Amino acid sequence: MPRARAAIIPVTPFQQNCTLLWDPVTKVGTIVDPGGDLEAIRGAIAEIGMKPEKILLTHGHIDHA
Repeated sequence: MPRARAAIIPVTPFQQNCTLLWDPVTKVGTIVDPGGDLEAIRGAIAEIGMKPEKILLTHGHIDHA
């Protein structure tokens, strides 16, 4: 059985970690703490071929919201 995949994208001037998690078979995934730099996140999603299903925020600091 294939394991879930993960990619970390540093975003915003704070260089906080936006994490993409996805199933390698279905490509359905979750974006964790997007925070900003939408084009970088979209580019990574496109490169992976991920189909985002959820966005999760771990806390409410400005660099994660």
